[in-house]
Amino acid sequence: MRLALLGLMLVASTARADDAYLVDHPDAAWWLSAQANFILQAQPGFHSPYKGDNSLVPSDHAQLSYVATVFAGYELTPTTTIIVTGESAGGGGLSTALGLAGFTNLDVVRNPSLGPTPYVGTAMIDQIIPLGDSAPSDRNPLRIFHRVPPHRIEMRAGKMGTVYYFDNNSVGTDSHYQFMNWTVDNNGAYDYAADTRGYTLGAEIEYDAPLWAVRYGAMLMPTVANGIDYDFDLANARGEQLEVEAHDCIAGHPGIVRALAFWNHAKMGRYSEAIASVRQGIVDLPDVTATREKGRLKYGFGLNAEQEIVENVHGFVRLGWNEGENESFAYTEVDNTVLAGGDYKRGDGKLGVAFVTNGISQAHRDYLQLGGKGFLLGDGTLHYGRENILEAYYTRRVYKGVFPAVDLQLIQNPGYNTDRGPVAVGSLRLHIEI
Repeated sequence: MRLALLGLMLVASTARADDAYLVDHPDAAWWLSAQANFILQAQPGFHSPYKGDNSLVPSDHAQLSYVATVFAGYELTPTTTIIVTGESAGGGGLSTALGLAGFTNLDVVRNPSLGPTPYVGTAMIDQIIPLGDSAPSDRNPLRIFHRVPPHRIEMRAGKMGTVYYFDNNSVGTDSHYQFMNWTVDNNGAYDYAADTRGYTLGAEIEYDAPLWAVRYGAMLMPTVANGIDYDFDLANARGEQLEVEAHDCIAGHPGIVRALAFWNHAKMGRYSEAIASVRQGIVDLPDVTATREKGRLKYGFGLNAEQEIVENVHGFVRLGWNEGENESFAYTEVDNTVLAGGDYKRGDGKLGVAFVTNGISQAHRDYLQLGGKGFLLGDGTLHYGRENILEAYYTRRVYKGVFPAVDLQLIQNPGYNTDRGPVAVGSLRLHIEI
């Protein structure tokens, strides 16, 4: 699944207006813009006494990825808009995006056989029910209303990304202006509904007030882990999430806290059953996919906070946990995560630093230790340790919609394996908007 572009699209609800340069006619009912994001990543060789089918490749190598998107929208009425995006994603990720739970490039499609063939990324309707007077609104690719009431009910339906509207954070959520790692830009333990490219079909409804908001979403799950096809058996397969958001102001500095719960129903496998088949001598290697049953439930929780510390300095934290008994299905192989970071902006430049530590459940560990494979991980065995990642970036707008960036990620215990690593990954990014 590509977690890509979700970063740029989340600008719709999280990014500050001066983070982007987008061409827009202020009085027009329509919206039309385009972007391209190129990321070149390189990894030197690292210590690796062994590797498996899903291991991070230990030798020197580099990869270039790109994603190009055209955004189009129309304001049918002051309270109704439609949004459509066309997209092409190509290139690849280090080790074909295998071997890390916190993979280093959010723009990568995890199924390289899909290729760069253009596709529709988003096709949705956005409907507002005003509960008070409207105020002028900054327009962006996924929010083209000229005016939005601070007190409202808002509903969206169609093809979208679950994390367009859940687990947002203006400091760490956007791979085109900010961090690049999957588990820095999103909560790694949030196994949200998505296909291989990061999209799904569904609906979201929220109640917004000036100081708080609550939102609920119901989305289609893929038919198999990391799959491209959707499961329309809603009685047994759906992803649901509920988030409550509170706005605060400490000594004149704004902040936001978001509490999230999610529960996914899908035809999932269970690690303990795969392990039992080995210990009973039925098979030599555990295979979680062989234990899949309809209607299984995976649930978890997240906490997400951001705070302006002083002018132009912002901090953020994320906490996440899921039950870890059923297989990782749609996002990444993380069962618990803790993150802290921040950014500093000066003029047209921005510096960001974040540290995240990811872990997995005991059953998940045992499964990998016995030689099992997930859709991302599988070294053939495992000597467990938390996967720890430190990431830093610097980006600067050099001309209108041109934003180059440099990024460095240091990773301890790749794939939760203390026998392998550490790993350093350097990145160059070029983001262009028209």
